[in-house]
Amino acid sequence: MVNAVMEPDYTLETLHTESDHDSVYNTSWVSVCPRGLWKVQRRRLNNGSQQTASDSDVTPISSSNCPRLGSLCRVRVRLKANNDEAENVACEKTGEKLPAQPDPFTAELTESGATPFVRCKDSVLQVPLGDWTTLRLGDGQCDITEACLEGMRAGEKCEIQLSPLETGPDAAVPHPSDESLPFFATVELQAFTPGKDSWEMSPGEKWEWVKSHKDTGGVRFRSEDLWGATDSYSKAMKLVITLCNHVRDVAKKGWEYEAEEQREATLETLYPSAEELNKMKADLHSNLSLCQLKLNQPERAKANAAKATQLEPGCAKAWYRLGKACQIVNELEEAKQAFRKLLELQPEMPAALKALKDIASREKATNAQLGLRLSKMFS
Repeated sequence: MVNAVMEPDYTLETLHTESDHDSVYNTSWVSVCPRGLWKVQRRRLNNGSQQTASDSDVTPISSSNCPRLGSLCRVRVRLKANNDEAENVACEKTGEKLPAQPDPFTAELTESGATPFVRCKDSVLQVPLGDWTTLRLGDGQCDITEACLEGMRAGEKCEIQLSPLETGPDAAVPHPSDESLPFFATVELQAFTPGKDSWEMSPGEKWEWVKSHKDTGGVRFRSEDLWGATDSYSKAMKLVITLCNHVRDVAKKGWEYEAEEQREATLETLYPSAEELNKMKADLHSNLSLCQLKLNQPERAKANAAKATQLEPGCAKAWYRLGKACQIVNELEEAKQAFRKLLELQPEMPAALKALKDIASREKATNAQLGLRLSKMFS
């Protein structure tokens, strides 16, 4: 799993640690579900047993024998009644029977593509439990499952322990069983198709993923999946940064090199212009700012909105979000500057005029309180 934060304060804070050999769970990170963040702890199971695989049991894992971005993965996720019994609680309740044997993994998987389903607000594990499902790694259909698959090999199975993180009153997600938290599940990878690491992709391929992540973020935001939207926009941002580096490298080599590279490129390898990248980066910062405002993260919202206004000074939405963030953190002078800039772009905008009126009222009340205190001191 790639957890490096390319720029501060715009992505989810993730952790990925390898603990001591004797620990039950040897890997942990933070994943998102539609209504909050969950800590995921994983242990690899040796040959499907409940024993933690030791270092001597495990051959070194490289990206070439694990799913990568774009890989179609045949996966099955099942809940566990407790830490020792691998039973699907959800299927027991509904009376649904699990398939005795997984379907054969053939070329038909590539032709049919990923299994279509939508994210559900009241679910932590965003996959049909107990069934073999096809996921395309990178789509973000189930963040927890995809994060598990990044470090697995075909035929491997792992157990995960899931615990909610405290992220506010709206982050409470109904638990999928009657057991107390944390709860447990197993993730089984049958097989997968080849994929690519980000550094192996052409600029054009990265650009397609950037647009896909941004579109996914928009869909999630409109469905009030704020954490998921933030995650999608953050993934897009990481790839945009590598594309910006590529464009800078091309610029250093000169326009003749760029023209030659573009002439030799296919449709899949053509990369966006510096202007397109700049606008995309500004849009992503602005979108992240909106998500963070709604998630009550005004400091982060302010930082992202400020970056958006620097990249695209004519972006009215970014100025409005910067003003709102500054207003929340009580930086009233900065808020007034942002709203005045917004009025330069969109004169008589009601939201900006109302915000400036609210700020003036707050400043008047603050000055009145200060005057009262001073009068008492010298009376």
